[in-house]
Amino acid sequence: MAIPVIDFSQLSGEERVKTMAQIANGCEEWGFFQLVNHGIPEELLERVKRVCNEFYKLEREENFNKSTPMKLLNESNGEKVENVDWEDAINLHDDNEWPNNTPGFKETMVEYRAEVKKLAEKVMEVMDENLGLPKGYIKSAFNSGNNENSKAYFGTKVSHYPPCPQPELVNGLRAHTDAGGVILLFQDDAVRGLQILKGGDWVDVQPLPNAIVINTGDQIEVLSNGKYKSVWHRVLAIPDGNRRSIASFYNPSLAATIAPAPQLVEQAGSYPKFVFGDYMSVYAEQKFLPKEPRFQAVKIM
Repeated sequence: MAIPVIDFSQLSGEERVKTMAQIANGCEEWGFFQLVNHGIPEELLERVKRVCNEFYKLEREENFNKSTPMKLLNESNGEKVENVDWEDAINLHDDNEWPNNTPGFKETMVEYRAEVKKLAEKVMEVMDENLGLPKGYIKSAFNSGNNENSKAYFGTKVSHYPPCPQPELVNGLRAHTDAGGVILLFQDDAVRGLQILKGGDWVDVQPLPNAIVINTGDQIEVLSNGKYKSVWHRVLAIPDGNRRSIASFYNPSLAATIAPAPQLVEQAGSYPKFVFGDYMSVYAEQKFLPKEPRFQAVKIM
């Protein structure tokens, strides 16, 4: 069983109908799929790999060796380490300070984020069309107004999962669904680790050079009235290899009101209507717990 791999360039070719159907299947049956020929220049992707690897070595590795996960693992006495992830991560978005000690890191990541944001909006337009919604429906739903605080959020998490001496005792990243909208992942093309839950089994998201992995978050599940599901996924700790992972999140504004699209509601009350910021407050406490109670919690708020 393998995650669907889709040639995104075929959307503008003779295979458009087939490609649209493949993306619909990826959203409905998997919640994850991989895009190749997605339009982000390979030269840029190679630079992203290089600067992110250099950034970890120069600015993060030494501190990770003194980090809480390392400390807890060293003190575990062979017992499973709970409530911690074997992950080093930083978040990049327009309003925070970025690392500047790694040559080329900021310039490269600014360029990459612009490209991946454009790809996210194209993917959302495909989802609109496949769901029978007006073009731009999802993007509009994620924006609650015209001022800066009302715009959809676009953030990027740069993670590394260093080699783990006892991978059976700790999670790389605990199983969860993503809270937001559309997630675009540029994962390591050599070091495995990412898995999704499919039919009760954990399935590897196979590394593919310069592919972009797409997955749908909880808000796409709500907007689609459950036609597209957010999917449980996790990252394994790996004994050899430093896994690089760059995840970009196209999420609603915290002020956006999220509800099933009226065109998709055959019966009322399938999913509640709520403000995304309220959902995020619940998610912060319940990220690694079942998602259904989160929906019910914001319904009550």
